[in-house]
Order: sequence, then structure tokens, then C-alpha cells
Amino acid sequence: MKLYFNADEIFEMAEEIERQGARFYDKAAGMFADPGVKGMFKDLATMEVGHEKIFANMRSTILSDAFKGYDPDEMAAAYIKSFTDGKVFDFRKNMADLVTERSTVSDVLKMGLDAEKNSIVFYTGIKKIVPENFGKDAIDKIIAEEMKHIVVLVEKMSNL
Repeated sequence: MKLYFNADEIFEMAEEIERQGARFYDKAAGMFADPGVKGMFKDLATMEVGHEKIFANMRSTILSDAFKGYDPDEMAAAYIKSFTDGKVFDFRKNMADLVTERSTVSDVLKMGLDAEKNSIVFYTGIKKIVPENFGKDAIDKIIAEEMKHIVVLVEKMSNL
């Protein structure tokens, strides 16, 4: 049995991951007085908002063309299901709630690092079901930016 994906649901998940990231980084920016830390978190939040818009545009384009992702070996189906079940990470959980008045810069950086790694894993899976002409290159660019976020977070952690 060959499985088809509901592209709307998959891209909604991607958009939600980015919205969660933006809220997380915005909240973190508001918690610290250090201008460098505040600016870094604000910049990361802005990039996450940009990623959400890219996924929203891809979703709109794909849905307007009645696209359904094809999964001939059914591996992508199992992969995506592991995310929707919350077994890899719970994308519905409000990440901003993890940041509290007791959170240190180090705590927030570690949480951000985990979130960036999880998003890369998810987006790598999405690439398998998105054909080249539907924006696979845009997903590659988002993955590259998320990798840059990891570098920024790790560098900041090293400087603490």
C-alpha cells in the first residue's frame, strides 16, 4: 500500500515549529538585559518568522496545485507519524513556556540548540516528499539557516 501525505498538515507542522521558535526567542530576548544576548535572541526570532512565511507560501503553492507527497517505500510516512505522535518532539508544546524567570542564558541557549536540531531533523524528512519544483531548494535554505542558528548558539555558549 502506497501512502500519500496531507501536505496541508505537514506544512502546518513546519509553520508551527517556526512560530514556536519565534515566541521562544522573543520571550528570551525580553528576559535578559545584556544587549548582545537580547539582540541575538531578537535576530533569531526574526529569522524564525521568515521561515514560517516561507513554509506558508510553500503550503499555499502546493495546495493550489493539489499536490500530495508520494512515499513509495513508506519510510517518510513512518517518519512523519513519529513527529505527529509527539514521539520525537512535541511541536504543539509551547516552547516559550520553558523559559522562566529562573532560566539562565545558558539554559535558554541549550533549549534553543535542542529546538534547532529537532527542526533540522523534521525538515530533512519533509524534503523526501517534496519534489524539486515545489520548493525543495527552499527547505534546503531553511535547513542551512537553522544550522547557522546552531553555530550562533554554540558560539554564545562557548563565550559564557
